[in-house]
Amino acid sequence: MSALPGSAEGTAVTGLDSSAVEVHEDLPPLTEQTRLECREIMARYPVPRSALLPMLHLVQSVQGYVSPEGVALCAQELGLTKAEVGAVATFYTMFKRRPTGRHLVSVCTNTLCAVLGGQRIYDAVADELGVHHDETTADGSITLEHAECLAACDYAPVVTVDYEFYDQQDVGAALELVAALRRGERPDPTRGAPLTDFRGVSRQLAGFSQHADDAAARAAVDGPSAGVPTLRGVRLAAERGEAAPPMPGSAAGSADARPTEAGEPSQHAGPRSGTEGLPSPGGSDGAGAPRDAVRPDGDDGQTPGAEAADAQVAAADNPAERSGAQQNHPDRPEPAGREAADRDAPAPDVDGQAQSGSGTSVPREV
Repeated sequence: MSALPGSAEGTAVTGLDSSAVEVHEDLPPLTEQTRLECREIMARYPVPRSALLPMLHLVQSVQGYVSPEGVALCAQELGLTKAEVGAVATFYTMFKRRPTGRHLVSVCTNTLCAVLGGQRIYDAVADELGVHHDETTADGSITLEHAECLAACDYAPVVTVDYEFYDQQDVGAALELVAALRRGERPDPTRGAPLTDFRGVSRQLAGFSQHADDAAARAAVDGPSAGVPTLRGVRLAAERGEAAPPMPGSAAGSADARPTEAGEPSQHAGPRSGTEGLPSPGGSDGAGAPRDAVRPDGDDGQTPGAEAADAQVAAADNPAERSGAQQNHPDRPEPAGREAADRDAPAPDVDGQAQSGSGTSVPREV
């Protein structure tokens, strides 16, 4: 497909929209209340210009897009140029450059959704509505757009309406969804908050409640979130008794590093530095005693860190946890061949020569 800059197809493919911002005379005005709410947003941040993104959502919630009037208001309040505000507004696809319908329908056509039918869904919805990317139906009910990714691959193919999820769609379900929207209905999303409309969710993104009362706001917060596909891995692990190995140095992985009654670390606490308690290259422990020597008190010479690692391996409940504990063991042997390769590998020399394993200098070709 040939995608010209500024065209609907070009915007859908590249994510870049170089078309002019549209000017409409029949928009709701940005009132003094809007200006006061902009200042309320600015007061949330130590640096006022950090408020620009929610301020753009706010003006979009009033007029349905980021209009030239909205750009001017943000620039005036923040002490920025209109070019600086416009650069931000045209960078993010959530800020619209022409009036958006009552609902924004986004169809994911990225790789996984496309393979599972996302492009067919988009084509069918576009034909049904008689619009294409970033276009609005004649009755103003729906604006349609391609979406590059909706971050819900485990529910593909996915459609969102005003950023609320409708999961595992097919052509029939998507056509039924847009038909309900055109009738003025608000079908329940698969998960998340109850559906409102594009201007309402823009106000929510600006940091203000879009709901008429506390009960509606609570219903939005308490809406279903993670679904079966997202939780499948966690449930399988629970059924099989599997768990990730504890992180080195964590409370679960350092059972021997408990404080004594006096509040000091016990004598079996693990090593405190990267070398303390580890075997030295000469085959002795940190105190200089041979690694295999038996100490007078009957200790076998094993370091406290190795003792803790042994206990962690022994306490492993499943193969995955045991493997992780073994990987973190300080006495874990090097993979076969690595020690010899490291010993024989030439080391760089500041004089442009390579130092061989025997200590002789070998001239290096430059």
